Amino acid sequence: MYHNPLKNKEKIFAIAPMLDWTDRHCRFLHRQLTRHSLLFTEMITSAAIIHGDVERLLGYDEIEHPVAVQLGGSNPEELARATKVCDQFGYDEINLNVGCPSDRVQAGRFGACLMAEPEHVAKCIVAMKEQTDRPVTVKCRIGIDDMDIGKPLDDFVDAVIGAGVSRLYVHARKAWLSGLSPKENRTIPPLDYPRVYDLAKRLAPFPVIINGGIETLEQVEAQFENVSGVMMGRAAYHNPMLLTKIDGLVYGDSKPAPSLAEIIDIMCEYAANQTAKGVRLNSISRHMIGLAYGLPGARRFRQIMTMDVLKEGAGPHTIMEAFQALKI
Repeated sequence: MYHNPLKNKEKIFAIAPMLDWTDRHCRFLHRQLTRHSLLFTEMITSAAIIHGDVERLLGYDEIEHPVAVQLGGSNPEELARATKVCDQFGYDEINLNVGCPSDRVQAGRFGACLMAEPEHVAKCIVAMKEQTDRPVTVKCRIGIDDMDIGKPLDDFVDAVIGAGVSRLYVHARKAWLSGLSPKENRTIPPLDYPRVYDLAKRLAPFPVIINGGIETLEQVEAQFENVSGVMMGRAAYHNPMLLTKIDGLVYGDSKPAPSLAEIIDIMCEYAANQTAKGVRLNSISRHMIGLAYGLPGARRFRQIMTMDVLKEGAGPHTIMEAFQALKI
């Protein structure tokens, strides 16, 4: 079934694509915590989809909807082919990464370096849209290196919107392509929320989703005064129980949030099903470590979920043992 997350343009909450983190097991967990938030895959290169194991790269559980796939690439023909495959897998949205600052990404001529080539990105978007009727979107920064964040940012945004993107995700920092590591690029360049607000105001009612440095529910709520949506990254991963409040706060869903005990039960059953298919237990448990954030007994919980899950005989019961170690 095709779920279109763009139907309700009033408010949008998304969990950011994070390399090595937001895999299918992570997304299954996050979906237990929030029914309405838009989930993202890790960034997957168009070349990997064309030449790799597409089921391993793109497979997901139907419960994950609404879920977007993020592509990395700069070759319009290659991106078009990858988009066609993603369309066949039924993703709700196909997003192009124009924000990642890593050296490996730059070497492949994609990610944040493409902000210097708005017309080329526009060609990529046009090619992608020819292969799908699903929303095609872009995630970018406010600029790169010494690029001015005034007119050049406007020119970039206008080019991709002119090419037909349905939504824009903006990390409210510049990306420094030389001199800073990807990790440093997430924290050192100063946040400039007002620039994103100005962009959203100029483009209204076109949906602009802000990303970067948003760590609390109070910050999430405050952002909606200026933008259509909020994308949360590492805070959602390290303290995932925050997500149990999102459906009520953002989407007005009054259904009670699941308890930690209920989530653990679901994840134990999921782990049983997945390990029976050959998935390693720690591939699942590693995403659950943050469930104990701020709770008494969290240290022992983390030890069990990182070390004991690797021991011979470990299984879903090991996850339950970790939960029972919490003093709640």
